[in-house]
Amino acid sequence: MRFLVITFCSLVLAACAGLPGQGPAAITISSEDIEGDAVRNSYALVTVDRESISTLHAYRPKPFSAHFRKVSAGGRATRLGIGDRLMVTIWEAAPDGLFSTTDGKQVTVPAVVDEAGYIFIPYAGRVRAADRSVENLRAAIEERLKGKAIEPQVLVMVEGNESSGVVVVGDVTKPGQYTMSVRGMRLLEAIARAGGSREATYETVVTLKRGGASGEARLVDLIEYPENNIWLTPGDNVLVTHKPRTFSAFGAVKETKLVPFKTESVSLAEGLAQVGGLKDFFADAAGIFLFRFEDRELVRKLKGEVADKFHTARVPVVYKLNLRQAEAFFLARSFGMRDKDIIYVANHPTAEFGKFLQIIGPLLSNVNTANALVD
Repeated sequence: MRFLVITFCSLVLAACAGLPGQGPAAITISSEDIEGDAVRNSYALVTVDRESISTLHAYRPKPFSAHFRKVSAGGRATRLGIGDRLMVTIWEAAPDGLFSTTDGKQVTVPAVVDEAGYIFIPYAGRVRAADRSVENLRAAIEERLKGKAIEPQVLVMVEGNESSGVVVVGDVTKPGQYTMSVRGMRLLEAIARAGGSREATYETVVTLKRGGASGEARLVDLIEYPENNIWLTPGDNVLVTHKPRTFSAFGAVKETKLVPFKTESVSLAEGLAQVGGLKDFFADAAGIFLFRFEDRELVRKLKGEVADKFHTARVPVVYKLNLRQAEAFFLARSFGMRDKDIIYVANHPTAEFGKFLQIIGPLLSNVNTANALVD
């Protein structure tokens, strides 16, 4: 009987490699594998320590405004266009001038920029208004009236800047088209005029489409980083979308699942806690990995010349944390999670033996019972 037990155990031990697992052990993912053949592996391995945490905190990604040509408050937003409604007031120096009336020495002429970009002013004729600033149009009208009116002076006021409209749609209270004032309009102002986002700022993504250029940023980043709150130009389209952030957890954790962010910021320590922590008897505390894509410039700060092996703007990075070191728990509190991060906890090398004992435990118990009966 004992010979049969020994034979059975030998066969099962030989088949241990075929036992099911939750993923590769920590020793199968090493910095030597990655850095030795970065082209084949196509990712970079970064150890989570004080230096890497400091680099992550200090790094500022490329601002949202870099996707678009900068427009100042006195830029294109002040240009007139087709459909704009104007009020042109003309004064003369004498009561018997062309525009004098019984009520005074001035007259106000309403005008709308026509489909050809012109307005009509009596005695000045058709004056081009499209693509001109208000001051430029005022000076042009005044020049046209010289020699006809008596020392004319002109004032141009914009009643309706219809051509300088931007469209705001999506998860806002009042989607629609909004016109700019002469001073222009910033991105946050357009969203505010549309009633603001219906969801939390950190769960809201703002996409701006300008001609062939497009860029997106979370609404909270427009507030925290003022350079992202750019000036809009006529014809811009703004899409406000509710996009909750999530991260995934796999491997030797108590719950393998997709986890939504419940607060504005979540640390790696909190992320592990939300999936129940490490799985007893299986997890390798030295094999905590986090997968994400980083800017190549950040990878250069973290890994130096290793970044030169990648030719894409976004580089896949694997961060490794060793929770067998007490300091790692403090580092996990400082390591911020991001949208679509993946946490993987590797199996401990002895986990397979633990599975084996669970399988043969009942069999050994039965054998011991049979031996007792025989004796």
